Amino acid sequence: MTADITLRPAERCAFDAAGLGEVMLRLDPGEGRIRTARAFRAWEGGGEYNVIRGLHKVFGLRTTVLTSLVDNEIGHLVEDFVEAGGVDTSNIVWVPGDGVGRTVRNGLNFTERGFGVRGSVGVSDRGSTAASQVRAEDFDLDGLFTGAGVRWLHTGGIYAALSEQAARTCLDVVRAAHEAGTTVSYDLNYRPSLWRAIGGQERAREVNRELARYVDVMIGNEEDFTAALGFEVEGVDEDLTDLPVEGFGAMIETVAAAYPNIGVIATTLRGVRSASRNDWGALAWSRHDGLVQAARREGMEILDRVGGGDSFASGLVYGLLTDEPLATCVEYGAAHGALAMTTPGDTSMASLADVLRLAGGGNARVDR
Repeated sequence: MTADITLRPAERCAFDAAGLGEVMLRLDPGEGRIRTARAFRAWEGGGEYNVIRGLHKVFGLRTTVLTSLVDNEIGHLVEDFVEAGGVDTSNIVWVPGDGVGRTVRNGLNFTERGFGVRGSVGVSDRGSTAASQVRAEDFDLDGLFTGAGVRWLHTGGIYAALSEQAARTCLDVVRAAHEAGTTVSYDLNYRPSLWRAIGGQERAREVNRELARYVDVMIGNEEDFTAALGFEVEGVDEDLTDLPVEGFGAMIETVAAAYPNIGVIATTLRGVRSASRNDWGALAWSRHDGLVQAARREGMEILDRVGGGDSFASGLVYGLLTDEPLATCVEYGAAHGALAMTTPGDTSMASLADVLRLAGGGNARVDR
């Protein structure tokens, strides 16, 4: 395994991975726009959930989700999507609704894909959701992490930003996992709109810096490390048409020095040429391996960019869980992220064979 990550034995754990986060109902207008749509396709999605769904559906691992839903028809629709993805639902906390959603509700996310010069747009409707109000003590954390056993916990900055309660819950769950010997990965996933009402960037840095003390694998992009942790990246232009590896390497070393508990740091590299054409790549670092880089994919065509970073995370985590060299892990992540952006919806529709083929240098010729 990667020398800087220690994993619990698979045979002693009921789950390979658990994810803490909100699972929303995504409403997708397809090729149209939200403001003119007359019909929407329904999916499920959520930054942290997308990772563990990929770990099961694509990579075949045993996963469970820690979240909360309102016990109504919308909540059970989301549950049905989760079950279809093969993710265990026994750690969902169900709460009664008040009939109209005044005090608690399920989250909605309206997302249009964008094309060419028109960027993708996301409009979330997730205030006062069940997941934003759930407390760590609402979960049976001892029974999960110590009793059943979990090898890996994944969560991130989107969930931590939902509310002050969500930030506390995230910290408590991460700490419980850490104390039980579960490896923790955290995707910074900084979203200014989510932090704005609860203290903005200053509060984001307070929360993320505290969480980082319990993290083994830190994931983010250039904006995440700067905005969410306060580390500057030199030499990065605003539109990211240039992706200087040296600048990110220096940033990673700075983060690693500040948090010696972090064994692996990984970042995606995206240059936005248009909504439907991006440059795509990734880096990963460990003290043992140093800096490794995935194959760069210049001008990659994209159908739906939402979930690309989450699929990168699941490919990376899969590699680490299966004892692959770090260079292989980052190739798995970059390939899976690339494939996920060729299909609609938050979650990946790739297969393990697809990922292995692309990570190994495969192309898009017809497979007959």
